[in-house]
Amino acid sequence: MNLRGSALTVLAAVCALGAGGIGPAAASSTLSGTVDIPCAAETLRQSADWYLPAGQPRGLVWVQHGFARSNANVAALAETLTDAGYLVFAPALPFMNPAGCTLQNLGDNTPFLNQVAQLFATAADPTGPLQRSLAAAAGDAGRAVPVMPRELVFIGHSAGAEAVEYVAHRLHTAAPDTWAHLRGLVLLDAVKSFLGNNTDRALADLDATGLPILTIAGPPSLCNSFASGTTALQTLLHRSFIGVRLPAGEHTDAEGASSDGLGELLCGVPQTLNVSALQQLTTAWTADFLDGTRTPGYYSDGASIAGSLPALPYVQPLHGA
Repeated sequence: MNLRGSALTVLAAVCALGAGGIGPAAASSTLSGTVDIPCAAETLRQSADWYLPAGQPRGLVWVQHGFARSNANVAALAETLTDAGYLVFAPALPFMNPAGCTLQNLGDNTPFLNQVAQLFATAADPTGPLQRSLAAAAGDAGRAVPVMPRELVFIGHSAGAEAVEYVAHRLHTAAPDTWAHLRGLVLLDAVKSFLGNNTDRALADLDATGLPILTIAGPPSLCNSFASGTTALQTLLHRSFIGVRLPAGEHTDAEGASSDGLGELLCGVPQTLNVSALQQLTTAWTADFLDGTRTPGYYSDGASIAGSLPALPYVQPLHGA
């Protein structure tokens, strides 16, 4: 959601959720932990969930929740991805902070997002904050610590989509070693911040790189700021296919079964068929990004995509400029 929602957003802000021995991990599991992120003159210790696959992770996937939401609200999608073999990192990022350290831009949150980018820029470092977070969460749960994959995919919902766009841009401009391992972005009903130009600056830079960027959008609504993020993608990405729009979608479809009463009251009840299609497409695109493949049936025109999504009779393909 976006601040343009006025009273709706205020209600969301008031009511939103906050966010021994080591043995082998024999099955996928969810680990609760924290991650340290510098913020102005202090360091924020944010809630962060880790989702461990049953075997060796196929890649590291960052799943970022939306404005006035929490990491708990993306649990269903994260579990779907980890069941497919990915190590998933789902942090809670603030939506209100006096120093401007927020998920969505309420003034200038770029210094904070630069620090989020630094989590991934130092992911290969055993002493870096990302590996420390994973090791602590695994240790607390008595699980073996998996090897941190170098290959990355970023997935963001709502304002979280703008955050992953900007962080990808930051890695491109400031962390070339990590950028070389970023394989693609999946943006779920993206929303632009009312202030600043994080989305436009990031997409203008990323467009020329060839980094795969795909979106799954819902129809324009108050909760997606009338498709502001999707419109930016269609305007700024010069690509023939940039994703799909789900029929009669709800902004909460990305949250699925892990949405809550607040999300459903303000932005609709997740639609079962849409949730299934969204999870299937997100997982398929993630696999293609990491494998360097393009599976037929998940791209191009609406009819061919719908043929791969038995739950939906039709999806609308989206095209760039």
